[in-house]
Amino acid sequence: MTIVQQSAVTLHFTIKLKDGSVADSTHSMGKPAKLVIGDGSLSENFEQCLLGLGVGDQKVIELQAKDAFGAPNPDNVHHMDRAKFVGDTEVEVGTVMAFSGAGGAEIPGVITEIAGDSVTVDFNHPLAGQDVTFEVEILSVE
Repeated sequence: MTIVQQSAVTLHFTIKLKDGSVADSTHSMGKPAKLVIGDGSLSENFEQCLLGLGVGDQKVIELQAKDAFGAPNPDNVHHMDRAKFVGDTEVEVGTVMAFSGAGGAEIPGVITEIAGDSVTVDFNHPLAGQDVTFEVEILSVE
């Protein structure tokens, strides 16, 4: 069976940056990823590259930033009052924190700056604005 729209796909992937360093990999997590083609979890361009692949297929897919995780959106950078950061969590630049989004969904944000009582949080995907290479191996297609 090959991948078509609405296929449930199980795959291993490795995401590499332009310099060849690994940004993410299901191999290091010890379990493959599962997704449904067309559910919006992947960029449309990336999904198009998977269509027609079958079980056992391996492919290297090079994507420009706009076709992978998009360009950074300045509207996804928010300035928050430091008083909203309470509890045991250390507030420092580079910390990734979970925030509550619409409908109660958790949204990760990276603290990028602390200036007095203001904390700047970037909600863009960490790989936004970067060209990436996906190495995929299709394990199952339903």
